Amino acid sequence: MKNSLIATAVAALSLGVALSAPAQAQDVSACLITKTDTNPFFVKMKEGATAKAQELGVTLKSYAGKIDGDSESQVAAIETCIADGAKGILLTASDTKGIVPAVQKARDAGILVIALDTPLEPIDAADMTFATDNLLAGELIGEWAAATLGDAAKDAKIAFLNLTPSQPSVDVLRNQGFMKGFGIDVADINKIGDETDPRIVGHDVTNGNEEGGRTAMENLLQKDPTINVVHTINEPAAAGAYEALKSVGREGDVLVVSVDGGCPGVKNVAEGVIGATSQQYPLLMASMGIEAIKKFADSGEKPEATEGKNFFDTGVALVTDKPVDGVESIDTKEGTDKCWG
Repeated sequence: MKNSLIATAVAALSLGVALSAPAQAQDVSACLITKTDTNPFFVKMKEGATAKAQELGVTLKSYAGKIDGDSESQVAAIETCIADGAKGILLTASDTKGIVPAVQKARDAGILVIALDTPLEPIDAADMTFATDNLLAGELIGEWAAATLGDAAKDAKIAFLNLTPSQPSVDVLRNQGFMKGFGIDVADINKIGDETDPRIVGHDVTNGNEEGGRTAMENLLQKDPTINVVHTINEPAAAGAYEALKSVGREGDVLVVSVDGGCPGVKNVAEGVIGATSQQYPLLMASMGIEAIKKFADSGEKPEATEGKNFFDTGVALVTDKPVDGVESIDTKEGTDKCWG
């Protein structure tokens, strides 16, 4: 762990240390490793983990990649957590397949590894996953978009603004969930981009940020300027897509849907920038993750999945001010009461 490669990678991480825990609990330590430290989703996740760690007397160190997709820094963080003797790691993986060997090394060292939000591939590569049902989150916005369009859905022109080329599991689940909800035949539910439905204009990646969303939307509009439905991986990407649409005078006649439920995103729903979003609860994921690590440190007991699922479901709700029959939703007032960021 002392070689220069690891030292260099660790130096590139965003590192934050929670306030000192009580002296008697210094031996219970945990790590939070997120994709970035700028996305409001991960900021709220860190807040939840930090608050719960202080409450329970757990020493928390938090790490983040430089950008979404920076798996090398996440691997380096896992190595550091192993060397530090952490009892548990909470991880939102950028590369859900590539990080598995590092995760296995941590588990072999007796560390509890919990994936937050983004399941590893395979999902049982982590001891447990605390997450939104991302397939359901995608289905909800797909069903809403199809119902909103009505008969016009059969002639829709759909753009998909995804996350990264590596197709992390959260990206695939939301993408494929939207297709199922919209009524598109999904070829391989574990893969993005192999469908043949003529309504699909194309896919581009955004890195989960506003600039990426703008660029991806511009690229797809060049391919087909008649796009009228846009699925976005998250709300920062949706905000960027809206700006690209606005620049060509299309902001008023394109349905933009997303997943996150952050306060800026809910505000964008209220203002008509986003038609509907599926709200998830990152603070709950992280705080429950810290509770699970403390319980594991005290008793050796590991968390269990929600009945009927292979992960612990932390909930999802569709947020829109334009509800449709047959799709359960909450309005932006309630969404604001539950939002984060």
